[in-house]
Amino acid sequence: MVIKSVNLETVCGITSVLPENDKSEIAFAGKSNVGKSSLINALMNRKSLARTSSLPGKTQTINFYNINDTLYFVDLPGYGFAKVSVSAKEKWGKMTEKYLKTSTQLKVIFLLLDIRRDPSENDKNMYEWVIYQGFHPIIIATKLDKINRSQKDKQLKIIREGLQALPGTQIFPFSALTKQGRDEIWDCIEDVCGLKEAVEE
Repeated sequence: MVIKSVNLETVCGITSVLPENDKSEIAFAGKSNVGKSSLINALMNRKSLARTSSLPGKTQTINFYNINDTLYFVDLPGYGFAKVSVSAKEKWGKMTEKYLKTSTQLKVIFLLLDIRRDPSENDKNMYEWVIYQGFHPIIIATKLDKINRSQKDKQLKIIREGLQALPGTQIFPFSALTKQGRDEIWDCIEDVCGLKEAVEE
């Protein structure tokens, strides 16, 4: 997709009312510091619209990015290692759960994992929870540039087996540095949102 316009349209905190959008929504979930903001920036072809940070837990809100006035990227709060109170983590969890249960436009959830690591308990819990909510998450294995090319298949297998991923689950390796995987992820987004026909026409 050619990115013509990107706008951070809505930022929802714990007490905010979630927007009733009329366009497809693509949600991004992942533990803190997995590279979620870097992925979103790469997909939007922007350097720093989604704020990246070396400190885990930068995203503490649900952020809705309007892409080309055609669809929304929904950046969910990171989970796991964020240095915040237990009560804050619980509120983030409730906020995410509320979004997953009430959104009428959510088409797919991308779950991000670090390709170098075995899935953590938090990752496994998130994967199972998303499935419990009725979605089939697509996995994005980030930080691809941090491993040797020969390690890729082995690490993807570790992620698939560690999550006990359902048969047919898609996994996209991705590097924010080289942008490898960006086009494949966009193809997937256009497919699930029914945008390919519109592009081809």
